[in-house]
Amino acid sequence: MTPTTAAPITPAAVRAATAATYAAFIGSGFAIASWASRIPQVRDRLELNPATLGLVLLTVAAGSLLALPLSGPVVTRFGSARTVRTMAVLLCVGLATTAVGSLVGVVPVVIGLLLLGFANGAWDVAMNVQGTVVEQHLGRSIMSRFHAGFSLGTVAGALLGAAMVALHVSVAAHLAGVALAVGVGVPWFARRFVPDHVETAPAVAGEPPRVGAFSAWREPRTLLIGVFVLAFAFAEGTGNDWISVAAIDGHHVAATLGTLAFAGFLTAMTAGRWFGPGLLDRYGRVPVVRILALVGIAGVALFVFGPLPVVAFAGTLLWGFGVSLGFPVGMSAGGDDPRRAAARVSVISSIGYCAFLGGPPAIGFLGVHVTVLRALTVVAVLLGLAALIAASVRPLGTGPVAPGAVPDDRETAGETTTAAHS
Repeated sequence: MTPTTAAPITPAAVRAATAATYAAFIGSGFAIASWASRIPQVRDRLELNPATLGLVLLTVAAGSLLALPLSGPVVTRFGSARTVRTMAVLLCVGLATTAVGSLVGVVPVVIGLLLLGFANGAWDVAMNVQGTVVEQHLGRSIMSRFHAGFSLGTVAGALLGAAMVALHVSVAAHLAGVALAVGVGVPWFARRFVPDHVETAPAVAGEPPRVGAFSAWREPRTLLIGVFVLAFAFAEGTGNDWISVAAIDGHHVAATLGTLAFAGFLTAMTAGRWFGPGLLDRYGRVPVVRILALVGIAGVALFVFGPLPVVAFAGTLLWGFGVSLGFPVGMSAGGDDPRRAAARVSVISSIGYCAFLGGPPAIGFLGVHVTVLRALTVVAVLLGLAALIAASVRPLGTGPVAPGAVPDDRETAGETTTAAHS
């Protein structure tokens, strides 16, 4: 059979898809941070003790972990655009249910958070798949900027939450408003996504354009990228959860300075994600992520062993910058072949997100025995592992490339890169 050639994607369509992908990342961060900003008020309203609150919050992670392995087949079957639109509406329902639960009881809150976690997990995979497709059409690295957009969304959600608290707006009204904005806005933007599967050349003879979505779990490269992402996700998540506590308890600084150390970490990570694409395009994935892993190790060492608070603060900046590109580059590597992007990104995300679930309690357990500050040395060990296996994210050299763009396969020794034909 002769393969069907898809209609060419115009530059205007790619620009629209780029803006839409930013909107999806920002909307996801905004929704999650909006809920997180009101956790103390929900706790007080429902009179939850710490143990019960911990179980309630675990439902978000449970929903995400349930969704992530299923997301590959779903996105492969229905496409990233339809998945994001559907999951945005489901997340809207989850937030609205949580809003009602904040008034009537814990059961609706648990149901709402389970829906929120499930929707966000599938949404996450779908928007990363679209991000890899947009990258390939642009012919340059941009994935880390999408993740910087997620960070900006979380900041916006947190600031809005703080304003709602200051203005004494109820949790129900606040979350219902966010649900409406996200449930309408994100699907409207997602209509501008470009198709996930663009066939620019016939597949290898006898090879189907798509194979079983679950088969990605048997691919050594995909699993290795998952471990690579897990290491960076652990470093990122641990910084989010423990820098303030470790600065206050370990370096004995005031609470305000501990919060500033955390803010410095976030700022450096966001800056790295925004300015990182230039480094990736110039030097290639493998050298950049290896060097950044070493920068992260140096940052962790300065933070843990620095003799003065100012040295520890400098360490948080290096730590944040060092971990900034690991997760986005892993997503890009998973999407190198558009025909397999959904399945591979799903697997990589599933492995990587285990770090966000298991990282905080692991550091807490070690902290009981060696102090939280010293327990953070585990981050340096995992970043060292990421540096060792960084070759796993070397580009495959497949997929559509923008006319005149140079494929990002600089790391292949002795291989000459050429511009793609129109």
